Amino acid sequence: MGYSVREEILGLRLYKAGKPISEVKRELGLDEVIKLASNENPLGTSPKAKKAIKSIIDESQMYPDASNYELKNKLAKKYGVKHEQIFCGEGSDALIRCICEVFLKPGEESIMAEVTFPRYESATKLMGGKCIKIPMKDNGLDIEAMVSAITERTRIMWFCNPNNPTGTIFKKYEFESLLKKIPQDVIIVMDEAYIEYVTDKDFPDSLNYINNYPNMISLRTFSKAYGLASLRVGYGIANEEIVTYLNKVIGPFDVNLYAQVASVAALDDEEFIKKVYDTNNEGKEYLYEQFKEMNLPYIDTNSNFIMVNTKASSEVIFDKLLRQGMIVRPGHLLGMSGWLRVTIGTMQQNKKFIECLKNSL
Repeated sequence: MGYSVREEILGLRLYKAGKPISEVKRELGLDEVIKLASNENPLGTSPKAKKAIKSIIDESQMYPDASNYELKNKLAKKYGVKHEQIFCGEGSDALIRCICEVFLKPGEESIMAEVTFPRYESATKLMGGKCIKIPMKDNGLDIEAMVSAITERTRIMWFCNPNNPTGTIFKKYEFESLLKKIPQDVIIVMDEAYIEYVTDKDFPDSLNYINNYPNMISLRTFSKAYGLASLRVGYGIANEEIVTYLNKVIGPFDVNLYAQVASVAALDDEEFIKKVYDTNNEGKEYLYEQFKEMNLPYIDTNSNFIMVNTKASSEVIFDKLLRQGMIVRPGHLLGMSGWLRVTIGTMQQNKKFIECLKNSL
């Protein structure tokens, strides 16, 4: 071949997403398939967002607002921050990559949990950075060990809270006691993609710390609770200087027209978000109860998914569930062999999952 590829690319692993429903139907000849693998919203999309999308069909030939003005303005009012403190992008995945592009040089270190969202690792490696993975503590982030791992070469720390895939959180008192130990030249990324599902009152909302820690970035998304995963809308809040740097690498039209309009409308749909929250809690308690009856260990969650230990091969159970038309996330892909990550669905979907799980076991 006459071309060469960067060494960092050669070392990257291809991200394996959850199987789409259409693929499972096609491969296994099934008519009905339920997907509880990718933490998508089982209630669909905010009705107000859908209405907003339909209203701009005739504007599809237009470029979106590169400044994301309306969306940033809405978010600024919601969170009580400045318009200039907000940046928007093509989902959290893209923003994670942008953060590494701005702050990470080859050979510098990025600290993360051993079992957490895999895009931190891939984005770090893409820039030639070194991943420092800290073992889990009680299936959660060992944030004390993470802070203790800081060296002169540390540039970014990734705190996924609630953590994906375990659903665990670290508490205010734990976090606040460690924050001052993090040097100001280390970027603190608080990934709160599942914050709308949190029930624990001791959860440390990063927006309470942003103004006192100029090296902190809060990441959030419209993909989960708001049901806009296909439109790819992520956003972050940080000090104005950091936002200026990030906006230099974020594409000007990364948040498309439909995504912007739908997100603005979704923020007004408080009734929908309350229904999502209540449905998730109801489903969570049901699954807890079922796992207890089946004598299967599980991890208490503050998100819209649960990790359950099937006491069997996650590959085998995943395949057995798949053949019954039930798609979940097998633990061996997440660094937790023997476990399954199941998205909390509607009550009908949850009951079907339990039925299929019992058949599989």
